[in-house]
Amino acid sequence: MKYMMTYDLMESARNTNQWLGATARAFASYPMMSLAANPAMDMLMAWGEVTERSFARMVVKPDWNLPTVTCEKGKDHPVVIETVLKRPFGDLIHFTMPGRTPSKRKVLVVAPMSGHYATLLRKTVISLLPDCDVYITDWHNARDIPVSEGKFDVEDYTLYLVDFMRELGPDIHVMAICQPVPLALAATAYLAEEDPKAQPRSLTLIGGPVDPEANHTEVTDFGRSVTMGQLEQTMIQRVGFKYAGVGRTVYPGLLQLSSFISMNAQTHADAFRDQIIKTAKGEASEHDKHNAFYDEYLAVMDMTSEFYLSTVERIFKNRDIARNDFTVAGRKVDMGKITTVAVKIVEGEEDDISAPGQCLAALDLLTNLPDSKKASHLEPGAGHYGIFAGGSWRNNIRPLVLDFIDANSEAPKKVKAANKNAAA
Repeated sequence: MKYMMTYDLMESARNTNQWLGATARAFASYPMMSLAANPAMDMLMAWGEVTERSFARMVVKPDWNLPTVTCEKGKDHPVVIETVLKRPFGDLIHFTMPGRTPSKRKVLVVAPMSGHYATLLRKTVISLLPDCDVYITDWHNARDIPVSEGKFDVEDYTLYLVDFMRELGPDIHVMAICQPVPLALAATAYLAEEDPKAQPRSLTLIGGPVDPEANHTEVTDFGRSVTMGQLEQTMIQRVGFKYAGVGRTVYPGLLQLSSFISMNAQTHADAFRDQIIKTAKGEASEHDKHNAFYDEYLAVMDMTSEFYLSTVERIFKNRDIARNDFTVAGRKVDMGKITTVAVKIVEGEEDDISAPGQCLAALDLLTNLPDSKKASHLEPGAGHYGIFAGGSWRNNIRPLVLDFIDANSEAPKKVKAANKNAAA
């Protein structure tokens, strides 16, 4: 029962704040309050509306809400979501458009399991849909997964990716974003040795920590400054009785959210203050910029304790991927086995989460991949979010990625001699 009380305490605090917001909004909206002009009532109602919405969003999985896509001959096609593979901890889903001519570009987007849902990549998916046949990994909230389903750590994540790649076939192009970059690289290397014919055509790695020590950030500094025992004692709790995953040890989404917000506390405080003022003035709207961002940002999911702790220990502390010493199911995965999969690295010059150099380190591990199959791009002035969803992605990076996919769409020829030159 250890930590169930603290888990339920956080949920109780969230419920209370949501209730306080609803109560304030209802009280200030009471018709009698309109008998005399009182700006304080307008502010109270605005505070209640913003507060209620914010705390309610924390336990709701956002919808994809994908718009219709205009394709050939100017025809609009609705987007239908289909589940290709259903697994306890995550599904492989497909965005189909009935009536559209199938795209030659078949892309698997590997979403992070880092506190937010795969819908965080909604803008990335929307930008790819007109030109690609898009699949994505849709990870589940750990609090909803019964303990009977077992554990889920970095090795299990890697094996899930292996199964997803096998399911989609060798003509797939994989695009991993942020946290799963090193695991997508490991999954590809695993296939290179175990099932070479199932390898993807290309692998695009965007802003991920292949070697966290290549360029320090607050994230890497935190990983080095705490012990695994400290993390387990302070971050891990057991899911309470309200959810199907009761008793499962997790890194709670609400605790993760508090960490996210504390990193830029003043920025978030200013954003909510401004939104309350706009709401009081009647200038806010249901889908304005603030709500569009925070409806997604505040929607958090629990992460299994095994995945969180093994990520910190094996990716950040021990640097298993960076040292090419990563094992899956008792078998060492050698990145040097990748010899035919084209690999492109994308980094942002101002990325303060996975700083430049951390992702680029992947090319040094691909000792037997020809230089002609390696590519990299550093986007000037771009932060972490911008390299996969912002203006830098749409205007500069996305065209480069599509060109890279097109250039590596043909079945690779068998490599006769290994290239021993590591990428500079």
